[in-house]
Amino acid sequence: MNKEVKFNNLGFGLGLRPDHFQDIVGAETGVDWFEALTENYMGIPGHGQSSLLSTLLKIRKDYPIVLHCVSSNIGGTDPLDQIFLKELKALIQLVQPAWVSDHICWTGIHGLSSHELLPLPYTQETVDIVSNNIQQIQEALGMRFMIENASSYMAFEHSEMEEWEFISEIVKKTDCGLLLDINNIYVSSQNHDFLAETYIDNIPLENVGQIHLAGHRKKENGLLIDTHDQPICSEVFELLDYAYKKIPPTSVMVEWDDNIPSFDKYKAELMKAKNVIKKGLNNET
Repeated sequence: MNKEVKFNNLGFGLGLRPDHFQDIVGAETGVDWFEALTENYMGIPGHGQSSLLSTLLKIRKDYPIVLHCVSSNIGGTDPLDQIFLKELKALIQLVQPAWVSDHICWTGIHGLSSHELLPLPYTQETVDIVSNNIQQIQEALGMRFMIENASSYMAFEHSEMEEWEFISEIVKKTDCGLLLDINNIYVSSQNHDFLAETYIDNIPLENVGQIHLAGHRKKENGLLIDTHDQPICSEVFELLDYAYKKIPPTSVMVEWDDNIPSFDKYKAELMKAKNVIKKGLNNET
């Protein structure tokens, strides 16, 4: 891989949801770019004959698109799904995304998918498994892959390092990109009692190419769950301000996956993030 490649700053984007297609197609939205959930557009016969894919390609004419996966299974011990990679590469050729990403997790075993983002033990063995899978994906796609930190609700007793050390080791071995999910850092910090700022201070920020923001819920037992169905809380915005001051200008987006609001309300969350960053950077000067 070309270690000199950098991720372009696309500005401020939203997760693309079919609920909002009519608000976006052929419209000037004031949003800079959109992130599409990859699996929604893969494996569809006709490559553009289906309504979902054809609509995505219409939006691509007016906006940059990035592709976000949920099933590449980079933490799994199964061999990578070559059919998945072949279909992903075909979609990349059609959409020409700015980049492609997935989560640091495992999703299945023995060819069966759990359809969940499952946690990993933070061990050197797992570093090697994840790194090997990322390197294979990068070679197969011919582009740098981006990995996202997932939210965490449990910890393995035999973990050998902290999550930020685990991520740093993977990046060191693969030179992949980082999709920094600020909400997931906050959720995990509350669930596992660590300082979110410590996490941010100890990951390779020079590899961050995108930031995710979302909402979460608090259960009766105090556990935070990354639900993507609520507005972004003030603590996550504060953490965004802290992180953004430490990294080069980076693409920022809001995602909302359930109880999806109107496009205007969705966009308003993005404008809040934009104002937080602008205010924070102005206060530095």
